[in-house]
Amino acid sequence: QVQLVESGGGLMQAGGSLRLSCTVIGRTGSIYTMGWFRQAPGKEREFVAGINYNSKMTSYADSVNGRFTISRDIAKNTVYLQMNSLKPDDTGAYYCSRINYDSRAPIGSWGQGTQVTVSS
Repeated sequence: QVQLVESGGGLMQAGGSLRLSCTVIGRTGSIYTMGWFRQAPGKEREFVAGINYNSKMTSYADSVNGRFTISRDIAKNTVYLQMNSLKPDDTGAYYCSRINYDSRAPIGSWGQGTQVTVSS
């Protein structure tokens, strides 16, 4: 069983930066391909970024490419999402999950999420 704990969200003005963290709690957490998703009010949850187990492959949604960077610290079992040049459209609850890297589909359970609010 894998437990996911997200943190780092907050209120930020447009143009600002935030770094989200996702700690994977589980004996084999370091080998998972992981992804970040977000869900804005009234909208479906959408893929934001993904990273494979050894950090050699990353992928991004077009809407965040060039502004967000996903990374991981294997020793800490933690996946990060550095978000720069934030826009009001980036507002939403952010979640991490194991993913299928090719399809970007989530696998298994979600954490509690962390809220990001970007004001204009």
